[in-house]
Amino acid sequence: MSKRVLITGAAGFLGSHLCDRFINEGYEVIGMDNFITGDEKNIVHLRSNPNFSFVKHDVTEFVDIPGELDYILHFASPASPIDYLKIPIQTLKVGSLGTHNLLGLAKAKSARILIASTSEVYGDPLVHPQTESYYGNVNTIGPRGVYDEAKRFQESITMAYHRFHGLETRIVRIFNTYGPRMRLNDGRVIPAFMGQVLRGEDLTVFGDGSQTRSFCYVDDQVEGIYRLLLSDYSDPVNIGNPHEISIKDFAEEIIALSSDNQKIVYRDLPVDDPMQRQPDISLAKKLLNWEPKVGRKAGMAKTFDYFSGLSEEELYKSEHKDFSNHIKK
Repeated sequence: MSKRVLITGAAGFLGSHLCDRFINEGYEVIGMDNFITGDEKNIVHLRSNPNFSFVKHDVTEFVDIPGELDYILHFASPASPIDYLKIPIQTLKVGSLGTHNLLGLAKAKSARILIASTSEVYGDPLVHPQTESYYGNVNTIGPRGVYDEAKRFQESITMAYHRFHGLETRIVRIFNTYGPRMRLNDGRVIPAFMGQVLRGEDLTVFGDGSQTRSFCYVDDQVEGIYRLLLSDYSDPVNIGNPHEISIKDFAEEIIALSSDNQKIVYRDLPVDDPMQRQPDISLAKKLLNWEPKVGRKAGMAKTFDYFSGLSEEELYKSEHKDFSNHIKK
């Protein structure tokens, strides 16, 4: 019988690509999402697949999956500043209560669980590039703290379950990832720039554009996650692309994808926005024999093609996700 895997956040950008990968590898995939930030269109192509089933559920509530379960991948969480600044309490809850529920399910099922952490655990880093041994520089009470601390707590409780209960756990620290199925209006730099280019608008850069990022194409990220899940390593592992670029230079690269003559406009830098972000992937290379294969030029071209295929209504839709149905006291 094929192995069964539960993927939370299955209708999200990264979660939906993970569903594709595990189905292609012959697994029976159970997707779970409450659509607070995910989109059903990301998994509609899987609905008729006999190896895919879907449960609409909020993981901050008790989670039960009938039958045996071999693996759990916990990817349910808002992941962009626009989302987690609008729903800060829900962001904290999915990282704490949601993770606790899924660790409990993993324990009950004797399943291995991989949790999606983030480079945001490093905050605005004082060490460059960032290794897994760096503890981070995070403002716990700043506006971004709800996401940063939710993920830091998620790592702590996961390791507690590993040490106290002997649970098989894996932790991936995900650096900026991009590709098809990103939400155009989610506030992150790649869809923001590409949306502005496709609408013929000038590109908005916050600060002076000297802050740096490194971008990993989604296929590379999924490969790293897959290898980590099947490894025997329980401590956190960075998965990202170490090729660093300034935001200003990146904006110029995006403008070059278009034939229009947009220019860059500058706005004030948001509070606690990190100035440098670059993964040290030495551990992933040694442990998983993994490193990114897709160059930024090729990956951005694929992503631009995806956004270019959006309808005019989707392209000009300015309002962000409506969270009103998900906000509880």
